[in-house]
Amino acid sequence: MSMSEASQTQPTPRRALISVSDKRGVVDFARQLSDQGWQLLSTGGTLSALQAAGVPATKVADVTGFPEILDGRVKTLHPKIHGGILARRDEAHLAELAAHDIGLIDLVCVNLYPFRETVAAGADLATAVENIDIGGPAMLRAAAKNFADVLVLVDPADYPVALQAEVSQAERQRLAAKAYLHTSSYDAAITAYLSAPLTAEQAPAEPVPTATADFFPAEITLPLTRVAELRYGENPHQPATVYRLGEQTGPALDAEVLAGKAMSFNNYADTDAAWALVSEFGGPACVAVKHANPCGVALADSPQVAWERARDTDTLSVFGGVVALNRPIDLATAKSTRGTFLEVLIAPDIDEDALAWLREKKPDLRVLRAGKTQAPRVEYRPLVGGFLAQQRDDRTWDELCPEVVTARQPSEAEWQDLQFAWTVAKHARSNNVVLALGGVTVGVGAGAVSRIWAAERAVQNAGERARGSVMASEAFFPFDDVVRLAGSVGVSAIIQPGGAKRDPEVIAAANELGLSMVLTGSRHFKH
Repeated sequence: MSMSEASQTQPTPRRALISVSDKRGVVDFARQLSDQGWQLLSTGGTLSALQAAGVPATKVADVTGFPEILDGRVKTLHPKIHGGILARRDEAHLAELAAHDIGLIDLVCVNLYPFRETVAAGADLATAVENIDIGGPAMLRAAAKNFADVLVLVDPADYPVALQAEVSQAERQRLAAKAYLHTSSYDAAITAYLSAPLTAEQAPAEPVPTATADFFPAEITLPLTRVAELRYGENPHQPATVYRLGEQTGPALDAEVLAGKAMSFNNYADTDAAWALVSEFGGPACVAVKHANPCGVALADSPQVAWERARDTDTLSVFGGVVALNRPIDLATAKSTRGTFLEVLIAPDIDEDALAWLREKKPDLRVLRAGKTQAPRVEYRPLVGGFLAQQRDDRTWDELCPEVVTARQPSEAEWQDLQFAWTVAKHARSNNVVLALGGVTVGVGAGAVSRIWAAERAVQNAGERARGSVMASEAFFPFDDVVRLAGSVGVSAIIQPGGAKRDPEVIAAANELGLSMVLTGSRHFKH
């Protein structure tokens, strides 16, 4: 009797193939399927878990008549599995299955080897490769293709769907799309891992033709996983969410919210910017950010003093800002925020008494313990219809060869402030000019459409504090106007990349005014 003839005389038990790495809830799910009359097929650890729990299940090898081989690399890659998954429920396909003694598979419940988790744990290449799943993606893609007749499950949250008496075509299609998303993000994670720049030991003897080829392949897939829903985006009328790129981690993305409200779109952006700058400094430092720009930055011997100095730089702009400290917050530092409204306070850690005080006195303040930072080598910026991609601007002061181009040499104290101001300028939006004195920003002009306007804003912000300060500009001076403004307010030394056609005029103006000028040869535009 053929399978199609048998199906007319007695109901054929439905069959489910279950093989999961994430075993949350799978035993209870399988037991309920079995109680509903499903026949279960399984492999490996999943089969052992079901049998240990007393859930009847058949080993896939008993269905295929072929043992698992190659250390388990080949288990389900067989016509008796894929034929049962891919067959349409029409007369021609059913007859073909019957001719080859292949039974239908009506449900595929699979999630894949833990490749991402293995890589994140620091596994070597050989171990990572062994955690590249082959059979799992093949079954999922087959089941998802045939979603009209086969339920495909990759997420334990969807197990209750399969237990319903009827599952709509719309729901089946949703599950299929979810399965393809699961496999595509899995493949993207593997692609990203295997495409990472080689170590010196792995590098080929022949050099890569260009730096671009090293960083940017012809095609890339960005594996994005939603981390959290946000109340709204930059403005209340804009829906928003936040995603993780692959297995990367970040200080804001993975921060532990110890107190206060949930993070907003703007909170994430400003916190990320603040942490990027404060992490540049080896000693205690504080960075206050407003609308992605530093508005107060200070070095000190303690986090409390660093915060107070950063706050006093621009008490108007710091109101409603995001503050990052690169040292744990103690009670004295927490109490010193009294009287200043802040959106976010982030640090490597916070003392329990400091946290208790902030929770009581500033219940809405988001207090964060910074997450692990894994800065990617490549950063992306969206365009309508695409992305810009570039190597991250991670050039440090130690990689520069600063050159004094004026008769007057900077003093030791000026050198320290020049390095400090240059670091701040690297993290402020272009065009920008930064004035600093004694390890504190005294004036910041950022996001201006001309360099002289940025300088005028910094000078206005500094007021009398400009006298004796140093000036940093993230890009060259096209004219000598900024130098002359600096001289008029008492700035003593300037650092800038150089490289303008009028560099001789700019340097001449600095010499005329008795200023020191240092050229770095490195621009730091930030748009």
